[in-house]
Amino acid sequence: MSPVPLVLATRNEGKTQELKALLADFPVDIKNLTDFGPTPAIEEDGETFEENAVSKARFTAKVLGLPALADDSGLMVEALEGAPGVRSARYAGENATDLENNIKLLQELENVENRSAAFACTIAIAVPWGPALVYEGRCEGSITTEQAGTQGFGYDPVFYYPPLQKTFAQLSTQEKNRVSHRGQALRELRSEFEKVLIWLRQRLIESGWQWLEE
Repeated sequence: MSPVPLVLATRNEGKTQELKALLADFPVDIKNLTDFGPTPAIEEDGETFEENAVSKARFTAKVLGLPALADDSGLMVEALEGAPGVRSARYAGENATDLENNIKLLQELENVENRSAAFACTIAIAVPWGPALVYEGRCEGSITTEQAGTQGFGYDPVFYYPPLQKTFAQLSTQEKNRVSHRGQALRELRSEFEKVLIWLRQRLIESGWQWLEE
């Protein structure tokens, strides 16, 4: 049976290898944007993680004419009414570094007692037409008063995970993948990937990809 093509709406090789390893047992040919040379920029102007993930997946699918997968994730802080949310990567400015974002967050929460927070991730799979498939993950925790740990990225140094009594930046990659929002969403995707492949094959064949029937 011919593998189903799936393009990741990213140039991040780490994410690409992670998904390839996760879906290694399935007949799927995974590529990312780097395999296609220059492509139009993808705007992230949605108000929710799902809107951004679906928008990125649909845009990539339409531009390349292939099924596409995209994800969007971020941190939601209860005392900040859900901020930084979809603006997590640019909380301290459009080109802010992880350190700058973390410093701003800690400043915003200075002397705030309620430090409850959650990481959320949405993964979307889309074809050039029709609906998209959506998978979600969420991890509850709290924001520390200072940064701790050197692993990970983003808000990991300030996100404390009570069950392991560590920040995400103090966890090994394996520990983090077991409990993180992204890990949860990816496991949900894997658990249903046989159905996802059937869904993708049907839509590709409908569009004229007859070689998939071999």
